Amino acid sequence: MADDEFINDDIDDQLTVEFIKNALPQELKEKYSEDTLYYILDVINDWFVQSGVLDQEPDGDGFVEIDNEALVSYIVKEAKHDKMGSFPEDEIMLIVQAEADYVDSLESED
Repeated sequence: MADDEFINDDIDDQLTVEFIKNALPQELKEKYSEDTLYYILDVINDWFVQSGVLDQEPDGDGFVEIDNEALVSYIVKEAKHDKMGSFPEDEIMLIVQAEADYVDSLESED
C-alpha cells in the first residue's frame, strides 16, 4: 500500500511539473530545469506543512487563504540557503501560480 502512495505521488509530481513547464513563458521553460521545478514543488509542500495552512478551516465557500507572497519569499530564501540558485520573486510567482492552477484543474475534474 505504501509503495502505491509513493508511485502515485511521483506520478502526480511529474504531471504537476509538466503542467508548470507548459504554463511558463518560453524563456522560463529554458531557465528552469525539471530538477529545479521538482525542488520548488518540494519547497512548496514544505511551506504548506510548516505554515499551518493545512490546519486552517476553509471559509464558507470551501477555500483556505494562501499568502502567495509569503510562499514566494520562502521559496526564494530556501533556494539560496540550499544553494539551488538565486531566483527573482516574479518568476517564482509564475511557478507558484501555475502549480495552483494545476491543483485547481484537478479539483474541477471531481
